[in-house]
Amino acid sequence: MSTIALDRTGTRHDRRVQPTRHLRAVPNGVVSSGAATDVRTARVRLTTRGKVAVVTLVIAVIAVLAVAFGPSTAATDQTGTPLQTSTVTVMPGLTLWQIAAEANPNGDIRRTVDDIVQLNSLPNASALQMGSTISVPVYE
Repeated sequence: MSTIALDRTGTRHDRRVQPTRHLRAVPNGVVSSGAATDVRTARVRLTTRGKVAVVTLVIAVIAVLAVAFGPSTAATDQTGTPLQTSTVTVMPGLTLWQIAAEANPNGDIRRTVDDIVQLNSLPNASALQMGSTISVPVYE
């Protein structure tokens, strides 16, 4: 069996430690020397929690400004004018570009293709199925 033996001579508890004083009394009219009196050398340091608080505050202000001054929609009592459309049955070999060119021969074909894709909720311009019926805007 073994025993732990401790030598207690020379430990810190043998001497008394005087508490350090952080403040020193200074008579009236005497200016103490030191960097603490120089305002130009004092710097503000933010802790991690302080930085998180500042970033959160900035994001909150930006969000409030975006909601206050951002685009908004308003409900009205007036009804919109319905879009005039015609229906086209997709035949073999018929492309959306050809359908758009026939629907709006004097206009921008790219914009007409976009209008047809949006009107029919197509994922893209090449999503036509042979035999399907699509709505095409009527242009004057």
